[in-house]
Amino acid sequence: MSARLRAPDLTGREWLNTGGQALSLADLRGKVVLLDFWTFCCINCLHVIDELRALEAKYDDVLVVIGVHSPKFEHEADPSALAAAVERYDVAHPVLDDPGLTTWQQYAVRAWPTLVVVDPEGYVVAQHSGEGHGHALDVLIAELVARHEALGTLHRGEGPFVPARPASGVLRFPATCARLPGGGFLVADAGHHRLVELAADAETVRRVIGSGSRGLVDGSSDAAQFNEPNGVCLLPSEVADQVGYDVLVADTVNHALRGVRLSDGEVVTVAGTGVQWMQGDRQPRSSDPLTPMSSPWDVVWYPEWDEVAVAMAGIHQIWSFDPITASLTARAGTTNEGLVDGELANAWFAQTSGVAAGADGSTLWLVDSETSSLRRLRNGLVHTAVGSGLFDFGHRDGPAGQALLQHPLGLAELPDGSVAIADTYNGAVRRYDPVAGAVTTIATGLAEPSDVTVDGDSLVVVESAAHRIVRILIPDEARVVEGAEQHSHRPPTDLAAGTVELTVVFTPPTGQKLDDRYGPSTFVTVSASPPGLLLAGSGSGSALTRTLVLAELGGEGGEGGEGGEGGEGVLHVSARAASCDDDTVANPACHVHQQDWGVPVRVTPDGAARLDLMLAGSPPPPPPPR
Repeated sequence: MSARLRAPDLTGREWLNTGGQALSLADLRGKVVLLDFWTFCCINCLHVIDELRALEAKYDDVLVVIGVHSPKFEHEADPSALAAAVERYDVAHPVLDDPGLTTWQQYAVRAWPTLVVVDPEGYVVAQHSGEGHGHALDVLIAELVARHEALGTLHRGEGPFVPARPASGVLRFPATCARLPGGGFLVADAGHHRLVELAADAETVRRVIGSGSRGLVDGSSDAAQFNEPNGVCLLPSEVADQVGYDVLVADTVNHALRGVRLSDGEVVTVAGTGVQWMQGDRQPRSSDPLTPMSSPWDVVWYPEWDEVAVAMAGIHQIWSFDPITASLTARAGTTNEGLVDGELANAWFAQTSGVAAGADGSTLWLVDSETSSLRRLRNGLVHTAVGSGLFDFGHRDGPAGQALLQHPLGLAELPDGSVAIADTYNGAVRRYDPVAGAVTTIATGLAEPSDVTVDGDSLVVVESAAHRIVRILIPDEARVVEGAEQHSHRPPTDLAAGTVELTVVFTPPTGQKLDDRYGPSTFVTVSASPPGLLLAGSGSGSALTRTLVLAELGGEGGEGGEGGEGGEGVLHVSARAASCDDDTVANPACHVHQQDWGVPVRVTPDGAARLDLMLAGSPPPPPPPR
């Protein structure tokens, strides 16, 4: 029997959703505690917040969920930005602000999201990384409740959650807007789960479409329900006439596309099932709108395909949707998260959150929020104009190869062919000039701008965290900002040059077994940035243990001029495991557990020769000191 691991206490800057009270694990003795290590930029973390809602409701008197917010981006370390995000995503549990990643490191966390279960006596009993663990957690919590109720160590009653007062106003965290043919704008009012039509002044409300309650319900403008809609686009009139709706909506948390008829506000679901696409699900096939989707974030009509381009943020791909045939097609991306250019099928994206069609009809501009990059699709190829990787960001103007953004969410092509970028976490609107190959700043001081739309000689900016729409002039020249490069708060993992044993830890949850009926039940893919960091061990296979050989990179640029200074790089590990309920369960179901890790590593002489990544199960002991 292995030794029980006492859970480290919770250390951070401040607490949210507790009425101003600090919490400790000692205060929570007698409860099952579920720690959710998250950061609000991460789409997978947002998936988990929604996945946990059912557990919080089912075990409301015995389970305490605590969000440990460990930021990736500089903006996420701002306490006001975190408070806004907790409100934006309706986080209904206490949140610990952990800007220095102190608690993250005490629990040896290596990925967003990670879930840690602490029993009513204060011991760690399980750790899970990634998404899709709802069923396993349900079984484990029920088991812990029964055991500790029998022991007399379970205390039922209300938890420490104290909801904050929500913002009031017409809009609540609006996401995007689209110009309407007769003037005015249609706004995706994400925080209110509805659409709002504004007059040409971008202030006067003409009408509301949607009841304002979370849900997936079709019907009239009063009865229809959305769930955090983000993207909206107007269809060409000839297409709208054929399909019977004028606007396509990326209904993000519903994992669906919705059609809206402007004449009366009628809403219909045109693609998606309301269920999230998971690794192992098939890619979309022609004429099958019932394919699951994963957090469609933005939509735009793309003449090159004669279809709607869909930013499938949840799985790092670009899909298309044909309204006439109601068919979905996966157009670009492997589902791996990162920044890799080239042919569409081989490219890597990172939570694409905004798409815009160029006036030439063949260019599709997009912003990849997690790599803080501006990219374009043209002639079957992906090219990065601005941005360099998952952990590099900042606010710096100048030549495109040196310029930096911070988690941009929206963009629009300007009349001269340049691109305006909603540089969300910098609170700015930026401009990329493809002729000059340079980036400049148009405006600063905005509260998380999430979208920009051209309207005559001005830009209509969705200032999401200020709950409003504003206008700024399109300037003849943008001023230059002298700024510094920034890197993720996340500390690198020190590994030794040479042989390193990588283990993805996965133990089937209680009552489940590995599902190998149709081949291997586990699948692991390993790669590195720069590629020269990994001398051996790359590629895909079914084994959960892999021997890697790391190069001793040195000097700025690393090997071949691609790595980070001081022998730093990123290990990309993607793991999937399939498990099924065992024979003791009536109507057994199968479950997919998945996670992508981007682990920043530093190759040092005294680094570890072992790297353990938790997919699900009890955490392994720490490696012995070298």
